[in-house]
Amino acid sequence: MQTRTNTSAGSTDTWSSDEDKQGEPLADKDCKVCKGAGFIHPRLPSGKPDFARVIPCRCVRANLAKEQENRLQKYSNLGALVNCNFENLAKGGLSGDSLKQALFQKAFEAAKLYALEPKGWFILVGPSGSGKTYLAASIANERIKVGQPAFFQTVPELLDHLRSAFAPGSELAYDDLFEKVSSARLLILDDLGVQASTPWAKEKLDQLLNNRYIRELPTVITTSSAIEELDERIRTRLANPRLSRIYIIEEKSSTLQEYSWSKGFELQKEMTFKTFDPKRLNLPLEQRQNLGAAYQVALQYAESPEGWLVFQGVNGCGKTHLAAAIVNYRYEARKPALFIVVPEFLDHLRKTFNPESKVSYDQLFEAVKTAALLVLDDFGEQSTTPWAQEKLYQVINYRYNARLATVITTSSALDEIETRISSRLVDPRISMVINITAPDYRGDKASNPSAGRNGLRRLKKNRWGEG
Repeated sequence: MQTRTNTSAGSTDTWSSDEDKQGEPLADKDCKVCKGAGFIHPRLPSGKPDFARVIPCRCVRANLAKEQENRLQKYSNLGALVNCNFENLAKGGLSGDSLKQALFQKAFEAAKLYALEPKGWFILVGPSGSGKTYLAASIANERIKVGQPAFFQTVPELLDHLRSAFAPGSELAYDDLFEKVSSARLLILDDLGVQASTPWAKEKLDQLLNNRYIRELPTVITTSSAIEELDERIRTRLANPRLSRIYIIEEKSSTLQEYSWSKGFELQKEMTFKTFDPKRLNLPLEQRQNLGAAYQVALQYAESPEGWLVFQGVNGCGKTHLAAAIVNYRYEARKPALFIVVPEFLDHLRKTFNPESKVSYDQLFEAVKTAALLVLDDFGEQSTTPWAQEKLYQVINYRYNARLATVITTSSALDEIETRISSRLVDPRISMVINITAPDYRGDKASNPSAGRNGLRRLKKNRWGEG
């Protein structure tokens, strides 16, 4: 993110950057009117030059307009989205069934009107890929085209920037960055709701949105979450009909349960923190301490999921139990979570390519990719085909960039996992790796033989509602 300063009062924005100060001269050296001087003498009524006055040449005015547009684009933070516009979207047409077309067309027309004169809050709701980000970026580009500022920011990136602003070496003070976003003349917040809902994140978002709400500053917000699923304080502001207009581009359809276990997870339902034995008295002290520490980390994560948690260890060491316990904890709190067994997830994706499949590939993949809290169990045991690696990378990369809460269990060494994925799993900025040193619990005399790996495999079958 470029270092810029912003001084804002009310709805007035000013910008400066080192690049702006080092630009090319504004005058056109080949201009036939001013001969490269950059100014001309206006004409008197008699037609003679008025040598007592000078005015900018038209070449300077053209360059000033271009420079202003460039500065606005730099300020906008749109990146590759600078090419989004309503004209291209209209030419491309709208696809999908008639209901989706009608919903999108309504949002499309409303976005064009909002871009002409932004007032209040403009909310776009729909799953990933529905076009809401494109519409939001088109609003920003339309404002830039008429010489007005707009600032675009994804919520996960915003929270990352605010966190990094606390670092001693940061070139941008936290207060300056927060004020820039809070007071932007037109702010576009993309992907609200996908960030980890930690107390810190909730507080920062609440401060930001509350400030803009009180001052009624024009704000565009996109979210893949249903409005009723958002935090109450945020929801009440977004749903205020006096200030906000909400447009649902596409109803989010979920193929998987988000608040309860689906069929086939009977064993995982019983894997709670209460049924987990972190002591295992037959183990050496060092292994008992290691298992107890993993238990405490899992419990703390369940209370406030943020970032990634990777449990590594041999089959039967307890990593799946801890991952399932996190999900059960969230379900008891009426919070969404999704437990996926990686090999079976990939098998199911392959089956969705069958024309007779009742669940589309996009629906299933989207549900896993964007889940508020996702558990990927048995990671690394999938067949390492190029297709499987690519699908897993797409899931991992999306959740890594969006900073979505994710728990991963694996019996593989991290250097055995594909580099693109393992580099994200070990990133200390987002991930904590817990190596459970305890052996397979089936070696314990007190273990229940029926809870062995074979029993777990049997109970994992048919969890996708296929019979």
